[in-house]
Amino acid sequence: MAVDWKKLAMEAILADGKVDAAEVKILKKALTGEGGKIDDEGVQFLVALRAAAAKKAKAASEELSPDFEKFFSKTISENVLKEGKIDAGQTKWARETLFPGGKVDASHHGLFSDLNKKAKEKHPEWEALHKEVETKHAKANKGK
Repeated sequence: MAVDWKKLAMEAILADGKVDAAEVKILKKALTGEGGKIDDEGVQFLVALRAAAAKKAKAASEELSPDFEKFFSKTISENVLKEGKIDAGQTKWARETLFPGGKVDASHHGLFSDLNKKAKEKHPEWEALHKEVETKHAKANKGK
């Protein structure tokens, strides 16, 4: 029998419905490779883990762990901002991964804003995506 280690790890981490500080520490150690960076496979695991954690949190009317959100945002920022630039490929990845179906949650909105502020160079496609995210966020929060 083949074991799906990623699925097993995700289920173990989310057994209590959240990703707490101790689990974030384990994730950092396990996913950080040479040069102190998390590779694409690790990033994809974190994206899937965050999506699953967000579903559990929403079902329980809870928020995601601030420790996990901070770790997630830092990891995404380091992987999207390469040498202070956001290119077309990174923009496409962000659209497909962080803005699926044109929906953005409050945390992802903050992440998009942070990336936009930190980027020294932005591809025109990024500018368009950022504007779209801002518009959707403003509409979603209108009257709140």
